[in-house]
Order: sequence, then C-alpha cells, then structure tokens
Amino acid sequence: MMVKYESVFIVNPELGEEGIQALVAKFKGLIEASATIDNFAEWGKRRLAYPIDDINEGYYVCVQFTAEPTLPAELERVFKITDGILRFLVLKIEE
Repeated sequence: MMVKYESVFIVNPELGEEGIQALVAKFKGLIEASATIDNFAEWGKRRLAYPIDDINEGYYVCVQFTAEPTLPAELERVFKITDGILRFLVLKIEE
C-alpha cells in the first residue's frame, strides 16, 4: 500500500556549496530508490527561527513522495546518523 509523505530537512550551510549539494543528492537518491517523488523543492538558505549549535542559517529542502510505510523510518534513521543535517521532519499526508 502506497502512502503520501512530506519531508523537510535542513542542511548545515557551513558544509559549502559542494557539501550541501552532495547531501541533497544523497537523500534525493535514497528516496528515489524506494519511492516516487511527487515534488522536490530546494528552498535555499534561510535564517533559522533559533540558533542550532551556534548556527543561524540553514539550507532547506522539501520533498513530497509516495512510498511504502517502511521508508519513513529508514529515512529518519539515515537523517539522524548523517553529519550536516541540522533538523528534519517526515510527515504522512492525510488525503
């Protein structure tokens, strides 16, 4: 059974342009391997609502995808162990 999800993650901008793009490509590839991407938007560098580890800006990425219910848990696991990810959120979209 396929379910619609949305994920927003914030990348540390101190990684530099190449580092940011590498992480974005990594997670886009991870999602594409097991799901269908409905919408992929890079919101770019924005000011954080509050500092995280003395960092005031972050590079935001939003992905809407359709996947099996097991993918979000794996995605969250990889977000947690990846250096350079400041925050992330994976939500199920109710229809």
